Amino acid sequence: MTQHDLPPGMTRAAVATGTHPGYMPGFGNDFETEALPGALPQGQNSPQKCEYGLYAEQLSGTAFTAPRGQNERTWCYRIRPSVRHTGDFAAIDLPHWKTAPNLRDDIVSLGQYRWDPIPVPEEELTWITGMRTMTTAGDVNIQVGMASHVYLVTRSMQDEYFFSADSELLVVPQEGRLRFCTELGVIDLEPREIAILPRGLVYRVEVLEGPARGFVCENYGQKFDLPGRGPIGANCLANPRDFKCPVAAFEDREARSRVVIKWCGRFHETWIEHSPLDVVAWHGNYCPYKYDLRTYSPVGAILFDHPDPSIFTVLTAPSGQEGTANIDFVLFRERWMVAEHSFRPPWYHKNIMSELMGNIYGIYDAKPQGFAPGGISLHNCMLPHGPDRDAFEGASNAELKPEKLEETMSFMFETRFPQHLTEFAAREAPMQKDYIEVWNRLEKKFDGTPGVK
Repeated sequence: MTQHDLPPGMTRAAVATGTHPGYMPGFGNDFETEALPGALPQGQNSPQKCEYGLYAEQLSGTAFTAPRGQNERTWCYRIRPSVRHTGDFAAIDLPHWKTAPNLRDDIVSLGQYRWDPIPVPEEELTWITGMRTMTTAGDVNIQVGMASHVYLVTRSMQDEYFFSADSELLVVPQEGRLRFCTELGVIDLEPREIAILPRGLVYRVEVLEGPARGFVCENYGQKFDLPGRGPIGANCLANPRDFKCPVAAFEDREARSRVVIKWCGRFHETWIEHSPLDVVAWHGNYCPYKYDLRTYSPVGAILFDHPDPSIFTVLTAPSGQEGTANIDFVLFRERWMVAEHSFRPPWYHKNIMSELMGNIYGIYDAKPQGFAPGGISLHNCMLPHGPDRDAFEGASNAELKPEKLEETMSFMFETRFPQHLTEFAAREAPMQKDYIEVWNRLEKKFDGTPGVK
């Protein structure tokens, strides 16, 4: 990507030869980048006077006293301090974007649910107005839990910016291409990639190729991290080098601009007379990322049975209980199936975790019918689920030769909390009312005769 690819007025840093001109590799690294030479102070964070007349400002993603390995902050050198990027706040209504707790006595969340892809309407929708919440879990006020959304975007934000004080956002595109112009740089995003947008980061979303549709996991709790590999060792799953952080880019533009803020589940707007994307240089480890899901290296069984689906975890947001995540982001992509004398699809089970799945493309092996790309399913806490009859019969009688699952990519937002349906999910989204019937054709096979299978 070249400088000419950027929005008008935005200037991006140059980076060392051999790296992508718009990104720096690594997850959790301490990065430094400047869009103008000498803009980044050396040897200290807050000099008496910064180069170019910039202001030094720290953006903290954790408490000051968080342990060193978890402490996240970034020093920004900007044209104006952020206090100039807000004014008087006025409450606004975004009726389709909901936040936990969002409990409704008139909506039943107990059940196994599935939805067809939500159609993109012809009306103009931006990143803000096109968000459609499907489920909520936990409580944003005590910073635990999550929400799942579908975004439907047909128009770029123009002189309009957004940030969430409630959460970080994990963005999973399914159709179309988006550009996230953030305070810390520019991320271009397309299907088979994901982005992580930290809490408190200001950004604008532009449509590069539309209409755009995808999924969002809104994380109220501890931020996403790479899972521990344990006995797997030092390699496979998601490797840190495949995460890309943008280099510095800034706008020095005088224009009346609207800034929308999400705070404790409510939305407010404020008006300023310039672009807030004015960070000329920065250094730190609190930043946005993109990640190409095609670089995920899955690990599985190579003899018999298969591990729990947690083996496919890309990112995890921990809770206060060890080994039990606030959210896991799990990926089911192309992979080889080789297990001997084993039932290869996901088995039947009930789970303490609640599982919301989305299909990016292709066919999911446990549900070969009815789970279309762009579709969603929800199997809530302690509700049984598993393969439908066709998947069960096919896997039970298949010749168990090595088989590669091709052209398939689905994911799961899994949380320790029950997920509650929104009114949109229950009454407006294209719910498959007969989804529960996919299990009705499962037959009683019990014979009672020894040796009969």
